[in-house]
Amino acid sequence: MPWTGAILSPSPVKSCWGWVVMGEAGREEYKIQSFDAETQQLLKTALKDPGAVDLEKVANVIVDHSLQDRVFSKEAGRMCYAIIQAESKQAGQNVFRRGLLNRLQQEYQTREQLRARSMQGWVCYVTFICNIFDYLRVNNMPMMALVNPVYDCLFRLAQPDSLNEEEEVDCLVLQLHRVGEQLEKMNGQRMDELFVLIRDGFLLLTGLSNLAQLLLLEIIEFRAAGWKTTPAAHKYYYSEVSD
Repeated sequence: MPWTGAILSPSPVKSCWGWVVMGEAGREEYKIQSFDAETQQLLKTALKDPGAVDLEKVANVIVDHSLQDRVFSKEAGRMCYAIIQAESKQAGQNVFRRGLLNRLQQEYQTREQLRARSMQGWVCYVTFICNIFDYLRVNNMPMMALVNPVYDCLFRLAQPDSLNEEEEVDCLVLQLHRVGEQLEKMNGQRMDELFVLIRDGFLLLTGLSNLAQLLLLEIIEFRAAGWKTTPAAHKYYYSEVSD
C-alpha cells in the first residue's frame, strides 16, 4: 500500500531545543553546506519558490544525502516539512511529499539489502524515517502510514544480531528517545512487543558490549519512567557513557 494518501496540515515543529512555530521557509537557515553549489541552490529554491524546481528531484536528493550523511539524516525532517508547507501555500499540491514518501517506501522494501550492503546507510535510513515521522503531521497527528514501517525498522534493530552491533543499539536507543512516546500512543501493543525483545536481549544475550548493555538498560528505565529521565538517572547514565 502506498504511503502517500494523506494531506499534511500546518503544525508546530519540534526543534532539538523545544517547540517552535515554523516561519516562512525562505527565512529559515539550514545546514546544507555539505552539498555542492548547484544542489545548494536547488534546495534553497525549493524552500523559497518550490514551483520553480523539480520537486521529485529535490526529494530524491534529500533522501540520497540522508542515506550517506548521519548528521543530515538527523535534521532533514525539518527541511522536508518546510518544503511541504511552502509547496502547499504556493500551489496547494503535494508533489514533494509524494516523492519523499515514495522513496522512503522503496528504501523500506529493500531495507535488508541496504543493511547488508552498508551498515551506515541502514542506520542513516532509520534515523531519517524516524526524523520524518517526528516532523510531519496529518491533522496535527503523526502520519499513520509511517507507524508500522518505523516500528518494523526498530524491531529489526532489536534482533540479536543487531544488538551485538553497538552502532545499531545506539541508533535504536536514540530513535526511541525521539519518537518512542509518539509511537506508543499510536500502537501500544507493538511497543510492548518491542520492549520484550529489548529486555530479552539485555538479559539473555551473551557477548553484549558494556556500552550496549548500558544503553539498553537506560532505554528500558526511560520508558518505565513514562518516557522521562530523572535527574539521578541522567547523572548516572551520562557519567557512565563519558567515562
